[in-house]
Amino acid sequence: MSYATAADITELYGQNALVVADHDRDGAPDMAAVDRALMMATGEMETYLARRYTLPLPMVPSHLVQLCVDIALYRLALSADVASEEHRRRYEDALAVLSKIADGRAALVLPAPSSGEGEAEVTGAQPIVAGGPPRLFSRERMRDL
Repeated sequence: MSYATAADITELYGQNALVVADHDRDGAPDMAAVDRALMMATGEMETYLARRYTLPLPMVPSHLVQLCVDIALYRLALSADVASEEHRRRYEDALAVLSKIADGRAALVLPAPSSGEGEAEVTGAQPIVAGGPPRLFSRERMRDL
Protein backbone atom coordinates (compact mmCIF):
# COMPACT_ATOMS: atom_id res chain seq x y z
CA MET A 1 0.00 0.00 0.00
CA SER A 2 1.33 3.41 -0.99
CA TYR A 3 0.86 6.51 1.16
CA ALA A 4 -0.25 8.50 -1.93
CA THR A 5 -1.75 8.01 -5.37
CA ALA A 6 -1.44 9.69 -8.75
CA ALA A 7 -4.73 11.43 -7.96
CA ASP A 8 -3.07 12.94 -4.87
CA ILE A 9 -0.29 14.35 -7.06
CA THR A 10 -2.74 16.09 -9.38
CA GLU A 11 -4.86 17.26 -6.45
CA LEU A 12 -1.87 18.84 -4.73
CA TYR A 13 0.09 20.21 -7.70
CA GLY A 14 -2.18 19.98 -10.75
CA GLN A 15 -2.06 17.80 -13.86
CA ASN A 16 1.15 19.47 -15.07
CA ALA A 17 3.04 17.96 -12.14
CA LEU A 18 2.94 14.58 -13.89
CA VAL A 19 4.96 15.95 -16.81
CA VAL A 20 8.01 14.51 -15.06
CA ALA A 21 6.55 11.03 -15.67
CA ASP A 22 6.30 11.50 -19.44
CA HIS A 23 9.39 9.46 -20.22
CA ASP A 24 8.57 8.74 -23.87
CA ARG A 25 7.56 12.38 -24.55
CA ASP A 26 4.15 11.48 -25.99
CA GLY A 27 2.30 13.98 -23.80
CA ALA A 28 0.86 11.36 -21.41
CA PRO A 29 2.47 10.41 -18.12
CA ASP A 30 3.67 6.83 -17.69
CA MET A 31 1.30 5.77 -14.90
CA ALA A 32 3.30 2.61 -14.17
CA ALA A 33 6.32 4.82 -13.45
CA VAL A 34 4.19 7.07 -11.24
CA ASP A 35 2.88 4.10 -9.24
CA ARG A 36 6.41 2.68 -8.94
CA ALA A 37 7.76 6.04 -7.72
CA LEU A 38 4.99 6.31 -5.14
CA MET A 39 5.68 2.78 -3.86
CA MET A 40 9.40 3.50 -3.64
CA ALA A 41 8.69 6.79 -1.83
CA THR A 42 6.50 4.88 0.63
CA GLY A 43 9.32 2.41 1.23
CA GLU A 44 11.78 5.24 1.82
CA MET A 45 9.38 6.87 4.27
CA GLU A 46 8.84 3.63 6.16
CA THR A 47 12.57 3.38 6.91
CA TYR A 48 12.10 6.52 9.01
CA LEU A 49 8.64 5.75 10.40
CA ALA A 50 9.58 2.24 11.54
CA ARG A 51 11.84 3.73 14.22
CA ARG A 52 8.80 5.07 16.12
CA TYR A 53 5.67 3.38 14.81
CA THR A 54 4.41 -0.11 14.20
CA LEU A 55 3.85 -0.58 10.49
CA PRO A 56 1.54 -0.66 8.66
CA LEU A 57 0.00 2.47 10.11
CA PRO A 58 -3.69 2.17 11.04
CA MET A 59 -4.41 5.24 8.88
CA VAL A 60 -2.37 7.56 6.68
CA PRO A 61 -2.22 11.11 8.06
CA SER A 62 -2.66 13.75 5.35
CA HIS A 63 0.80 15.13 6.02
CA LEU A 64 2.34 11.80 4.99
CA VAL A 65 0.49 12.03 1.67
CA GLN A 66 2.22 15.36 0.99
CA LEU A 67 5.64 13.95 1.92
CA CYS A 68 5.11 10.88 -0.26
CA VAL A 69 4.12 13.01 -3.26
CA ASP A 70 7.16 15.27 -2.86
CA ILE A 71 9.56 12.33 -2.64
CA ALA A 72 7.96 10.55 -5.61
CA LEU A 73 8.00 13.66 -7.80
CA TYR A 74 11.66 14.21 -7.03
CA ARG A 75 12.49 10.61 -7.98
CA LEU A 76 10.44 10.90 -11.19
CA ALA A 77 12.12 14.18 -12.09
CA LEU A 78 15.55 12.64 -11.52
CA SER A 79 14.76 9.69 -13.75
CA ALA A 80 13.54 12.03 -16.52
CA ASP A 81 16.59 14.29 -16.00
CA VAL A 82 14.36 17.32 -15.39
CA ALA A 83 14.85 17.74 -11.64
CA SER A 84 14.59 21.36 -10.60
CA GLU A 85 15.78 23.17 -7.51
CA GLU A 86 12.19 23.15 -6.25
CA HIS A 87 11.98 19.35 -6.61
CA ARG A 88 15.22 18.97 -4.65
CA ARG A 89 14.13 21.41 -1.93
CA ARG A 90 10.78 19.66 -1.44
CA TYR A 91 12.55 16.30 -1.27
CA GLU A 92 15.05 17.53 1.31
CA ASP A 93 12.27 19.18 3.33
CA ALA A 94 10.34 15.89 3.31
CA LEU A 95 13.39 13.99 4.56
CA ALA A 96 13.94 16.59 7.28
CA VAL A 97 10.38 16.10 8.54
CA LEU A 98 10.78 12.32 8.44
CA SER A 99 14.06 12.61 10.38
CA LYS A 100 12.30 14.66 13.05
CA ILE A 101 9.59 12.01 13.31
CA ALA A 102 12.19 9.25 13.54
CA ASP A 103 14.12 11.12 16.25
CA GLY A 104 10.99 11.86 18.27
CA ARG A 105 11.09 15.64 17.72
CA ALA A 106 7.80 15.41 15.79
CA ALA A 107 4.99 12.90 15.92
CA LEU A 108 2.17 11.55 13.82
CA VAL A 109 -1.33 11.98 15.17
CA LEU A 110 -2.85 8.51 14.98
CA PRO A 111 -5.97 7.08 16.57
CA ALA A 112 -5.37 5.30 19.85
CA PRO A 113 -5.28 1.53 19.38
CA SER A 114 -7.94 -0.34 21.31
CA SER A 115 -7.44 -3.64 23.07
CA GLY A 116 -10.95 -4.77 22.21
CA GLU A 117 -12.21 -4.50 25.81
CA GLY A 118 -13.25 -0.88 25.56
CA GLU A 119 -10.00 0.40 27.07
CA ALA A 120 -7.24 1.86 24.91
CA GLU A 121 -3.94 0.02 24.99
CA VAL A 122 -1.07 2.16 26.27
CA THR A 123 1.85 2.44 23.85
CA GLY A 124 4.87 4.68 23.63
CA ALA A 125 6.83 6.37 26.38
CA GLN A 126 5.16 6.45 29.78
CA PRO A 127 6.22 8.33 32.93
CA ILE A 128 8.05 6.44 35.63
CA VAL A 129 6.25 6.58 38.97
CA ALA A 130 8.28 5.52 41.98
CA GLY A 131 6.95 5.10 45.45
CA GLY A 132 7.56 3.15 48.59
CA PRO A 133 7.43 3.16 52.36
CA PRO A 134 8.36 6.25 54.38
CA ARG A 135 12.08 6.90 54.81
CA LEU A 136 13.75 5.29 57.81
CA PHE A 137 16.50 7.86 58.13
CA SER A 138 14.96 11.28 57.57
CA ARG A 139 16.29 14.57 59.02
CA GLU A 140 13.55 14.65 61.59
CA ARG A 141 14.27 11.12 62.84
CA MET A 142 18.03 11.65 62.94
CA ARG A 143 17.67 14.75 65.18
CA ASP A 144 16.28 12.64 67.98
CA LEU A 145 19.36 10.41 68.08
